[in-house]
Amino acid sequence: QVQLAESGGGWVQPGGSLRLSCAASGSMLSINDMGWYRQAPGKERELVASITQIGGPNYDTSVKGRFTISRDNGKNMVYLQMNSLKPEDTAVYYCNAKILTVVYNILELWGQGTLVTVSS
Repeated sequence: QVQLAESGGGWVQPGGSLRLSCAASGSMLSINDMGWYRQAPGKERELVASITQIGGPNYDTSVKGRFTISRDNGKNMVYLQMNSLKPEDTAVYYCNAKILTVVYNILELWGQGTLVTVSS
């Protein structure tokens, strides 16, 4: 069974930094796009950043210049480095990945979510 597991959330003061990690495990042929979404209380889930298999990043305008997405294909991991954090970045952050399974299906997976709280 393929699954995603996030780590790295927590509390930080405004202007601080956090790094989120997400590991994919299980039997798979490859991982296509990977990304990070977030959902703040009372709001819909939104895309924060995504990255293609060859490393092309895409960012929401609200985080461009502050967040950096990267991946390690050898370790089946994706990271989100978050700098200059603002209170409005407070949300549950979810890892997302599109997996090519061993039976050649594309499976979209979500992690369980990790809470990021930015406050003084």
